[in-house]
Amino acid sequence: MFLNTLSGRFLMLTILFVMLAEVFILVPSLARYREEYLLARLERSQIASLALLASDGMIAEDLAQELLVNAGVFNVVLRRDAVRELVLSSPIPAPISATYDLRDPGPLALVGDVVAVLMTPENQIIRLIGNPVREAGLLIEVTLETAPLRAELLVYGSRILGLSIFISLATALLLFWAVRLLMVVPIKRMVRHMAAYADAPEDAHLIIAPTNNVRELRDAEEALFALQTQLTGLLRQKERLAQLGGAVARVSHDLRNILSTATLLADRMEGSDDPAVARAAPKLVGSLSRAVNLCEGTLAFGKAEEPPPRLARFDLAALAEDVMENEKLAAAEGAEVEFLCDIPPGMTVRADSEQIFRVLGNMVRNARQAIEATGKPGTVEISAAEEDTGWCIRIGDTGPGLPARAKEHLFTAFQGGARKGGIGLGLVIAAELVRGHGGRLDLNRTDADGTEFRIWLPSKGGI
Repeated sequence: MFLNTLSGRFLMLTILFVMLAEVFILVPSLARYREEYLLARLERSQIASLALLASDGMIAEDLAQELLVNAGVFNVVLRRDAVRELVLSSPIPAPISATYDLRDPGPLALVGDVVAVLMTPENQIIRLIGNPVREAGLLIEVTLETAPLRAELLVYGSRILGLSIFISLATALLLFWAVRLLMVVPIKRMVRHMAAYADAPEDAHLIIAPTNNVRELRDAEEALFALQTQLTGLLRQKERLAQLGGAVARVSHDLRNILSTATLLADRMEGSDDPAVARAAPKLVGSLSRAVNLCEGTLAFGKAEEPPPRLARFDLAALAEDVMENEKLAAAEGAEVEFLCDIPPGMTVRADSEQIFRVLGNMVRNARQAIEATGKPGTVEISAAEEDTGWCIRIGDTGPGLPARAKEHLFTAFQGGARKGGIGLGLVIAAELVRGHGGRLDLNRTDADGTEFRIWLPSKGGI
């Protein structure tokens, strides 16, 4: 609909505001017109009374009535020399309903009086008090009916209202076309550019060129230009990376098969009678195992398409105990690693239990392997606390801490490995799974006394 458009709403608002402004002009205009109308009746009444006084009262009754009719009043009272004198009179058809003093009326009083006249359709008799013109006395009083006054006010008001409607419509149309030309057309142009760009974001020819002279719209076009330029570059980079990733995956797949065969041959070399070969075989097996792990990790990371988490409440302490039991079984023989769980019994978390198991498993495994690499006893601990807006889970260890290079690229694939032979994917996958829950995985501290990570899971939309 037209009213749902920016142009339509601006047109209606313009008409409304112009009409509102005209109302503030119309009412004072009507008040002023009423005052002039009544002052004119007072002046005519004074002229008629002076004509009678000039003839020393020697005037026919018919002529006196004609003077009153011409003045538009029923009687005239003059006060001269502190004497109140009824100069002209005729029968009053009804009692006087109100008296108005026009000698020094205030603006609010005039507005209130004109509103009262317009809101009273019945014909009433009112008394007016005013100052005679040219100091022809101290005071003049007249009585008159309100029907003629109300009729003239309606005619005058209808003319003013018609003119106001014409002015408001003309102003609204002019503003409508001005806004359409200066705002709506440029906005539609940007919308067309965005729609065309969305269909083919890799096409640089569809990037908008800022041309508008209005500063705000020019800023919007320049922001859109910068966004489209950056996005097109990122899409091209992503396409190149995708192609590179596919090539790496194919090479890794074939290389893994080759390395697996080489590993089998190296295993057989360990039983060689040649001492030199027997000493070199374990190192060769270790190198081949790391190469195979790198290929498998690359393939797994390239194929990872994590589904959205299935949120449900589960017992966090029980899940953490399962993680630690698995790591106890996987611990190296002779390793002195203690696993502690400091989670309140019965504390439930709203998350995907399988994904959180993987997150905790990756992090506890990293901590265990870091302690085992030192050859010294150590502790891995999982603790948790529930807060007003979510849950905080901490995974800490008493290992040697992270090396500088690992801290710089902690959540970067293939660059954040903290142990020899690691490929740096465990924390990357863990961070992605936590972000899928709307949470965060942060490094809380790392030093010679150990390392602590913090997982924050929000509780919004809890069940």
